[in-house]
Amino acid sequence: MNYAQAYRVQTEQVETVLAARGAGSPVIGCLLLVEHDAVITVSRRPGARANLLASSDTLARLGVGVEATDRGGDITYHGPGQLVVYPILDLNLLNLGLHAYMRMLESIVIDSCAHWGIQGRRDPTATGVWVDRGGQAAKIAAMGVRVRKWVSMHGLSLNVNPDMSHFDLIVPCGLAGRAVTSVASECRSLGSAPPSMSDAKLIVKQAMVHAIAHARHHADTIRADARDNPQQTH
Repeated sequence: MNYAQAYRVQTEQVETVLAARGAGSPVIGCLLLVEHDAVITVSRRPGARANLLASSDTLARLGVGVEATDRGGDITYHGPGQLVVYPILDLNLLNLGLHAYMRMLESIVIDSCAHWGIQGRRDPTATGVWVDRGGQAAKIAAMGVRVRKWVSMHGLSLNVNPDMSHFDLIVPCGLAGRAVTSVASECRSLGSAPPSMSDAKLIVKQAMVHAIAHARHHADTIRADARDNPQQTH
């Protein structure tokens, strides 16, 4: 699906979640999993456009589009072979602040990578999930979100088996000198077969559903405790 069409689907789902909240019957939301046509997305961050390295002629020759985006972050690439996940979630219902939500997304990718024997990790200086390759950190998943009335949009992109040469068209996430990698590349280095996209979707979806259910249970427990033990005011 092209980026603009997927964005429209996201906004429609955000309206659905907000309408449910407004009607007094809040819903957690939904997960959108997609592969995009080849596209570079550029955020509103000052200087982000300068991290687009390719000329318009090169982009046209390669069939790579460019789209402005209202998510956080800087500049990134999406394309076939990359799994993009857009969680449209009522963060109020899940009792998740933005920091906790981002850490949850990172944990989901780390858990998914572990399924394939890949050791993913956080970098305290850069959002996303990284793996160590010969002493150098390489990004395997990028993240950028937007929150509207505490309903999340955008999300994460996991490099399953995309055309990695397309990342040379940009400074990925605006982080100069930082490498990128893919699940397929890491699996090959481990001597194992890379997962298919359908298998990758299943593993990531399962990890996301588990994490969301855990957040919902924790939020419900906090709300129940608040009802049972209201603070006394004087």
